[in-house]
Amino acid sequence: MQGLLGERERRRDLLIEHLHLLQDHFGCLHARHLAALAEEMRLALVEVYEVASFYAHFDIVMDGEAPPPPLTVRVCDSLSCELAGSARLLEALRGRLGDGVRVVRAPCMGGCHRAPVVAIGHALHEHATVDNVAAAVSVGEQHPVIPEFVGFDAYRADGGYRLLGACLAGERKPEEIIGVLEHSGLRGLGGAGFPTGRKWRLVLQEPPPRLLAVNADEGEPGTFKDRYFLETDPHRFLEGMLIAAWVVEAAEIYIYLRDEYPQCQAILESEIAAVDAAGLLPQTRIHLRRGAGAYICGEESAMLESIEGKRGLPRQRPPFPAQVGLFSRPTLCNNVETLYWVRDIVEKGPEWFSGQGRNGRKGLRTFSVSGRVRDPGVKLAPAGITARQLIDEFCGGMAEGHAFRGYLPGGASGGILPAALADIPLDFGTLEPEGCLIGSAAVVVLSDKDDMKAVALNLLRFFEDESCGQCTPCRAGTEKAVRLMTAPHWDEPLLHELTQVMSDASICGLGQAAMNPVKMVLKHFREDLT
Repeated sequence: MQGLLGERERRRDLLIEHLHLLQDHFGCLHARHLAALAEEMRLALVEVYEVASFYAHFDIVMDGEAPPPPLTVRVCDSLSCELAGSARLLEALRGRLGDGVRVVRAPCMGGCHRAPVVAIGHALHEHATVDNVAAAVSVGEQHPVIPEFVGFDAYRADGGYRLLGACLAGERKPEEIIGVLEHSGLRGLGGAGFPTGRKWRLVLQEPPPRLLAVNADEGEPGTFKDRYFLETDPHRFLEGMLIAAWVVEAAEIYIYLRDEYPQCQAILESEIAAVDAAGLLPQTRIHLRRGAGAYICGEESAMLESIEGKRGLPRQRPPFPAQVGLFSRPTLCNNVETLYWVRDIVEKGPEWFSGQGRNGRKGLRTFSVSGRVRDPGVKLAPAGITARQLIDEFCGGMAEGHAFRGYLPGGASGGILPAALADIPLDFGTLEPEGCLIGSAAVVVLSDKDDMKAVALNLLRFFEDESCGQCTPCRAGTEKAVRLMTAPHWDEPLLHELTQVMSDASICGLGQAAMNPVKMVLKHFREDLT
């Protein structure tokens, strides 16, 4: 263990990073290694075990147990992949691949537009079939493919980092940047929609030292927009991030990246090094942290707990992260897309951004569109566009042989609406009257070939798997809901009562919104219940 850790620090907040080191090196977490890690880090063994057992990407092997096979193939079973036949793919791969390969189901991997998706080792394999997965396994194709992206030199040649340079040189003032963001109407685009300029101002009002935590753990089924930004134009995000750190005087930045994006990790590691070498980090230190397969860590306080090396359990609020955040310091939490827009808004003016909307709304939205459309993918569209307009104008219409029947406007927790309500502007505050949310703008399109009862069950099974277990309403409620929904006939009074309890008493948004798909099926798709 000492040889594996080398000169790495033994700080508590690095526990998950050290567990990744073990998992990557040995293919699992042997009990003897966990005991040695606990001793090396001066932690109680239970502290190491409770963290290792919390995250899905860690495999604990007790003494005397056989370790898992050398290679694991994970088949995504989230909604978009299930629509593309992932259940059949899972069974076929189990019959096709040999004894040296473990084939397991897994939650969303952020490749919904290229469904079905399989992870071979630690690399995404998209548009997966039995034959191409078997071929990839046979040649040992299990390392991430790095896509083409705008690198440091090309980004800087196009004017990149001039705004950051002006900030560092004192040519721009923090109050000026905050004012521009407030005037633009930019809101948090990870799902909560809190006004960005106001959040920066609130953090700046707190006593130093302050920190910045970047949420790059988009685990909501149907969501892959942050992946797109990191894979294509990472420096626009990095410059926005560094400007945010300069405004709130955060000397340290923590980027929390979902573990399903190893290609993005490789990009960030190389490009952050290039930024540092160019002297653009004079007073800022960037820490890149890997998630470990826990959807709950997309909730900002659970993310902070995970960065601290703990289980990703959401915190009770107040206090809010802006007051008591990472390591108990005032912390600015923003997601990748929010920071991506900072440079353009400041350089082009707030009116450029606010003037982009449609149907009376303001700004731009990056929609992750998957499901039954001809051309799925990331779609940059005006805020306030309707689902019907999004499908017709940006996605080439419905896939051949499919008629538009319904859609998820905001991922798994955003609810399900029928095609008859596809003319509602998609933005913060517009869907709430219908009991839905835009969230991270993950739009999954459904057709006349889809059973809405089965769709809701798929989403509830996801929430059951991903509940952190901290609070009883969510932990027991999601399990109870799945059991009720697998019965031949739904017990509607009991489902309504369960929905009320979970929405009122759950600690965080997972439990509070988990029953949204059920409510919408009962309201809009009753014909599928018979």
